[in-house]
Amino acid sequence: MDDPHLEKGQSGLVQAALFGECPACAERTLFAGWVRFASRCRACGHDFSSYNVGDGPAAFLILVIGALVCAFALVLQVQASPPFWVHIVLWVPITTALVLLSLRVSKAAMLIHEARAEVREGKIDDNTGQDS
Repeated sequence: MDDPHLEKGQSGLVQAALFGECPACAERTLFAGWVRFASRCRACGHDFSSYNVGDGPAAFLILVIGALVCAFALVLQVQASPPFWVHIVLWVPITTALVLLSLRVSKAAMLIHEARAEVREGKIDDNTGQDS
């Protein structure tokens, strides 16, 4: 199935998000830190600051990963009935690692999707006087 927003030579959304590729030139320049976006692409100058990813990916990941971890913790409790400290030692680091590792990819996917769909912060187009 072809993505209508995908230009020739661009990676698919998942691959582009995994490697932090610029939505314009496909160079791996999307991030300036672990989960902090660069303001511009170092290769082509594409402006990343005009996209608003917000906290959506973080909230979604916390809910989904939290539900999965709770389900696994309940299964462990029913099957093995370990002491409470085992749950703390096991699930706190697993939850933290899963959220942090998947946050980078989900934020990149959101920004790349916005760029390919040409969604931007509400700005007025000088030619038409309407939101662009």
